[in-house]
Parts: sequence; C-alpha cells; structure tokens
Amino acid sequence: MSTALPGVIRWGAEQARTAVWRGQPAVACLSPLPDAPPPSTAFVRRCLDHLSAEGFSSVITSALAPGERAAFLQAGFTVYEELHLLAHDLRRVPPAGTGAGLRRARAGDRPAVLAVDAAAFPPFWRIDAAGLDEAVRATARARFRVAEPDGLVEGYAVTGRSGRRGFVQRLAVSPGRQRRGIGRALVLDALGWLRRWRVDQAVVNTQVGNDAALVLYESVGFTREPDGLCVLRRDLDP
Repeated sequence: MSTALPGVIRWGAEQARTAVWRGQPAVACLSPLPDAPPPSTAFVRRCLDHLSAEGFSSVITSALAPGERAAFLQAGFTVYEELHLLAHDLRRVPPAGTGAGLRRARAGDRPAVLAVDAAAFPPFWRIDAAGLDEAVRATARARFRVAEPDGLVEGYAVTGRSGRRGFVQRLAVSPGRQRRGIGRALVLDALGWLRRWRVDQAVVNTQVGNDAALVLYESVGFTREPDGLCVLRRDLDP
C-alpha cells in the first residue's frame, strides 16, 4: 500500500481519500474514490492500520451508498448518521426566481460563507475552510454562488458536475433568512446551470430529520430515492 498522492491511500486498483474530519485533528475521514472499484474489507483494514499509525483515534466515512458499505461494516464500522438521497430529472426544471441577489462567490466571501454554514448546521455537519475547499474541488467542474439580498451574504451553494451527473454539494442559508426564497433561488440557479451543460440528473443528500431541507428540495422537483446514504464510524484501537 502506498500514498502516492497527498491524502489518497492506494492498494492495487483500490483507492480512498483521507482527510481530517472538519477540524477535529483526532478524527479522520475516509472516502472511497468514485472511479475506483468498491473497497474490499482487506483494503479498509489496511486503511485503518495506516490511519492508526498516523495518530488518529477514530474514522468517519463519507456518505456511502448501500453497495459501498459492506467492506466497512465487515471491518467493524457502525452506522453513525443516516441521510436521504434525492434525485432530479433535469429535463424538467422550474424557472429560476429573482430577488435573492445571487452572484459568483469571491475569495473574500469565505469568512461570511463559513459563518452562514456554522449557523445553519449542527456541529457534526458544519464545515471548516478545508471542508469548503473540498466541496468545491470534489468534481471536475463546480459552481460556487452566494446570495446577497441586502448587501450581506445570507446563503451559498456549491454545485458540481461530472460527466452527465450533477451534485448539489452544499447549500446553506442563515437561519434568520430561511423560508424567504433564498434557498429555493440557490437550488434553481444550480439546476439551471447543470441543465445548460446538458447534465441528465442531479442528486443531493440531506440528513434524516431535516424536514425543512426535504420540503425545499421536493418543492423544486427532487424525489427521494428508495435507498438512502449512511455515514459510518469506527474508533481505532489505541
């Protein structure tokens, strides 16, 4: 096994990205790469040995589909969080709204964006600067937009596309400005951008219990997939 690329563990054809979990230096995040074969139990165990040697005390996975979980569960992981997975057929996209002050994000917006994110999400789901960079870089092409309806950044969205698939990677609106059309405007802007690039389908996930997000996504045409996603976790032996 080797780490030929920074933050990527490779063993034969199997590959997984590693990172510190959202500013928690003792917690690692382990994410199978989409173009690699599904991870084997042996590979997951080798990753755990590597992360333990690096000084981590526990490991959290990215959101995994059912076909990606088996090796992790066999290696001792358990379900930590469950998420809904929703999909949108981009042949039918509602028209974009106006009035939310959408524009391209600039480097100077990042502190405000992270403040919005921290206010909008519980601690487990908040991202730091590194997590924001990861969301923007997660796909070959990305769109990073902010909502500035009254001169202040009150929401943002990161959308990605890879081939004919699109991903709403991250969406947040300041709690005091929710239910005023900002989130809807950001989502419709994202879907319109994907459709212009002839993307066939967009997907998004949100944690079980986030009913406000479900209402928003379903209101613009997303439908729940029968199988959701799971975040798994395992503590490492000292």
